[in-house]
Amino acid sequence: MTVINFLGGCREVGRSAIMVDSVVLDYGMKPSDPPEFPINGVFPTHVIISHGHLDHVGVAPNLMDSDPTIYMTPPTKELSHILLKDSMNIMEMPPYGRREFRQFESNSQEVDYEESFEIAGWDVTLYNAGHIPGSAAVHMSKDVRILYTGDIKLEDTNLLEGADTFYPETDILIVESTYFGVDHPDRKELEKAFIESVLETLDMGGHAIIPAFAVGRTQEVLMILEKYGVTAYVDGMGREVGRILSNYPDYLKNARHLRKAIKKAIPVERGKREEVLKEPAAIVTTAGMLNGGPALFYISRLYNDEKSKIILTGYQVEGTNGEMALEKGMINLGTRLVKLKMKVEQYDFSAHGDDKQLKEVVRRVANRGAEIAFAVHGEETEAFAEWIREEVGIEAYAPKNGDVYVI
Repeated sequence: MTVINFLGGCREVGRSAIMVDSVVLDYGMKPSDPPEFPINGVFPTHVIISHGHLDHVGVAPNLMDSDPTIYMTPPTKELSHILLKDSMNIMEMPPYGRREFRQFESNSQEVDYEESFEIAGWDVTLYNAGHIPGSAAVHMSKDVRILYTGDIKLEDTNLLEGADTFYPETDILIVESTYFGVDHPDRKELEKAFIESVLETLDMGGHAIIPAFAVGRTQEVLMILEKYGVTAYVDGMGREVGRILSNYPDYLKNARHLRKAIKKAIPVERGKREEVLKEPAAIVTTAGMLNGGPALFYISRLYNDEKSKIILTGYQVEGTNGEMALEKGMINLGTRLVKLKMKVEQYDFSAHGDDKQLKEVVRRVANRGAEIAFAVHGEETEAFAEWIREEVGIEAYAPKNGDVYVI
């Protein structure tokens, strides 16, 4: 008998958290205002972190009461520690303290792709998920075989090779659903349109503010800008993260290109942001959903400038500043809500697979024996589960947070 407890990330994007018997797969936060956390009160023996984004690792230090061992790839370990430390410092009411953070650090162990290990009677193997450097799909085998995709992308990007898709035989699939029903545009055409928008803004004498997640997205955007000969400023953690990632060439598609892009970008020194605004400039900066970070400083100076743009580079979770800017042309600057005269555009350089890729993952895993699928991490999970039942012919569910399934 296996018990699967869905603690977060169900019928929503954010706060991913699933417990399989005594093993927790991810334990993240939802970047809403205020942040939302997974269901509390679990005491795992082991924790596996699929990748170093806060919606998957953001409150993992809260699990330290039971002193679990934590497993993740080497890049994920370093990125998680940096992001958690930064989050603890900038949040008004961090959900964990320094003691829990230090214990999380000391309990963390590194595991490479396809390096099998045993925990709580489960044989576990991590596979490249193609989402960000170090991201992993998790295969667990005991009496039943489970594949948890985490966040997954099959297509190559400038930064990464696409996900591994030849998995061991599997009985139960837990699959992300972020872009079910949505097809991504052609990547080359998207890059060209993005570059044209940046250059148009600069030619008009404006500033292109390019919010990007510090992990994965900033590096991808800098590589695109470098490829097209655009020199950009970079502000926030993204440059430091890029230097860290360049130390893990085995987890990258082209470490040399990443190093070149980082070297070409101009870092914004603390206290020098006003100077950057004196001349037209492209500025790649955190935070990707505009909930804090240096991006808000720039927007606070430019929101009345019709020549400038906010160029969003990814998914905007409902309830975030980025979603409000995109849908309503408004933004919360912390002290006041303002109407944007800046243009707001979105170029979705998503690190997630789109509709076609998600369906391909399900078909491939079903061909490896899967009889049950759980659709999580998305706003259309019920529709995805229905598609799986009707088109693939296996049982499929869209669990709610708090649901428990006994297999």
